[in-house]
Amino acid sequence: MRNNLFYGPYTPMSNHPPTHSLSSKLPGAARPLSLLCLSLLATGCMVGPKYHTASTAAATAPPAYKEAPAPSAPTADPAAAKEWKVAQPQDAMLRGKWWEVFGDPELNGLEDKLEIDNQNIKLYFENFMAARAIVREARSSLYPTLGTAPAYTRTRSSSNLSNTSGTTGTTGTTGTGTTTTTTTSGKQSSLTTLPLDLTWEPDLWGKIRNTIRSDQYSAQLSAADLENERLTEQASLAEYFFELRGQDALQKVLDDTVAADQKSLDLTKSLYETGVDNQISVVEAQNTLQNAQASATNLGLARAQYEHAIAVLIGTNPSTFSLPVRPSTVAPPPIPVGLPSMLLERRPDIAAAERTMASANAQIGIAYAAYYPDLTLSATGGLESSSFKHLLDWSSRYWSVGPSVSETIFDGGLRRATVNQYIATYNADVASYRQTVLTAFQQVEDYLSDVRILSRQIEQQRAAEQSAEQYLSLETGRYETGIDPYVDVVLAQTTLLTDQQTVVSLQIQQMVDAVQLVQALGGGWDRSQLPTPAQITQKPTAAETTIQQ
Repeated sequence: MRNNLFYGPYTPMSNHPPTHSLSSKLPGAARPLSLLCLSLLATGCMVGPKYHTASTAAATAPPAYKEAPAPSAPTADPAAAKEWKVAQPQDAMLRGKWWEVFGDPELNGLEDKLEIDNQNIKLYFENFMAARAIVREARSSLYPTLGTAPAYTRTRSSSNLSNTSGTTGTTGTTGTGTTTTTTTSGKQSSLTTLPLDLTWEPDLWGKIRNTIRSDQYSAQLSAADLENERLTEQASLAEYFFELRGQDALQKVLDDTVAADQKSLDLTKSLYETGVDNQISVVEAQNTLQNAQASATNLGLARAQYEHAIAVLIGTNPSTFSLPVRPSTVAPPPIPVGLPSMLLERRPDIAAAERTMASANAQIGIAYAAYYPDLTLSATGGLESSSFKHLLDWSSRYWSVGPSVSETIFDGGLRRATVNQYIATYNADVASYRQTVLTAFQQVEDYLSDVRILSRQIEQQRAAEQSAEQYLSLETGRYETGIDPYVDVVLAQTTLLTDQQTVVSLQIQQMVDAVQLVQALGGGWDRSQLPTPAQITQKPTAAETTIQQ
C-alpha cells in the first residue's frame, strides 16, 4: 500500500491496547468482538489520492483586465473623454443585491419578487435539498443496523408421521436389535420469538467516509448550481427589463416620427392644392408616413414578448401582468470589476466545477477501497419460548455473535479498470474546470470591451444624429422655397430616423452588456457563501421537507 493513497496515516492495531474496563462487563463470547470493534475504530484509514485544489488552477491571474478602461486617461478626443469607466477602487466588489447599482426602483421590486416566486430557482433549491439528503443517507452507513422481526407460529404435525428413535438393545443370540417407534402424529406446538439483529461493517479503508465526502462535495456542487441559476434568472430579468424600456424609447422615436411625417404630408397637400407642388410629392409624403406607422406598430411585438418573459420569471401568469410604458435609455453606471484574481472566488459556475473535481477525487478513493477486505460484524439475540407467558423469562434468552471477512481473490481486472475509469473522470473534470476558468476570463474581457467601446460609439452616433437633424431642417427649408424636390426631404427624414433608432439600439445593447458584465463577474456572490460540509449535513427544517401543494 503506497503512502500517497492515504488521507491519514495508518496506525497498527498493536498501538491501541483494548479497553478492558468496558469489555469486562460483556459476556465472555462477546469480549473478543468488542475488543476488535474498539481496535477497528481506532485504526481505520482512508485510501485514495489526496485532493489539492491549488494544483488544478488554470493559470496565474493577470494583475488587471486588459479591456478595462484606464482609471484616468487624459485625451483630446471628446468622445474618449466620455468613455464608460469602471468603479473605483479597482478591487471593489458587488455585494448582495447587485441590480441596485442600476438605481431603478421598478427593477428592484421585480428582482425581489423573482427571489420569492421564480420556479426555476425553486427547482434547483429542491435539487440541493435532495443532495443534502443523500449525504445523510451515506452517513447512516457509518453506524450499525439494528432490526427486529417478532414472530409467533402455531403448528400441528400430520397424523401420518412417525419417528424412529433408535435401537434400545438386543434380543436372543441372533443379535437382532429392538427398535422403538414414537408416534408424534397430530401434535401441536407454539413458538414466540422476539429477536434483535445487529449488523455493522466497519469503515476500515474509508469507503464510507469517501462516499460521504463525495456526496458532500456533490451537495456543494448543487448549492453552487443553485446560485448560478439564481444569478442567471436575475440577469435575465434585468436584461428583459432594459430591453423593454428600450422598446418604449424606440416607440417614442417612431411616434415622434409619425407626428412629424403627418405634418409633412399636410404641408405637401397644401402646396399641391395651391399649385405650388405636384401630386408625386403628396404620394411620397404619404408613403413615408405609412412606413413609419407600420414600423411603430411592429415595435409592439418585441415589447409584448419581453413583458411576458418578465411575468414568467417572477412567477406570474402573463395574462394578468403588465408594465406601464416608460421610455428610458440611460448610460450604465460604473461597475466595480475587482481584480482578476478575485474572479475564481466570485463565480458560482467555477465553484461548481471545482466541487465536481473534489467529488471525483473522492470517488477514486472509493474505487481503491475495493482492493481491501470487507469485515462484517453481526450479532443476534433475543427471547424465544413455546409459551407466551414464559417469553420474558431469563431462561428464554438466546444469542449468537461473530465476524465475517470477505475478499475478492480474482475479478479479471475489474477493480483496476474501475480505478482507471474514475481517474479518467477526474482528469476530465480538471480539464472542464480549467476551461470554465478560461471562459470566465473571456466573458469578463468581452463585456468590458463591449460596454467601453459602445460608450464611444454612442457619443459618435449622437453627433451623427445631430447632423441628420440639421440636414433635415436645411432640406425642409429648401423644399419649402421650391429649390429641391420633396424626394430630398424624404431622404433626410429616413437618415434622421435611422440615426435615432441606432442611438437607442446602441443604448439598449450597452445596458444589456452591462448586466452581462455583472453576471460574468459573479453578481454579488462569492465562495464564502457556499455551505460547509457541516451545514450540508444538518437536519433540514420542517418547512424544507413539506410536500408542496
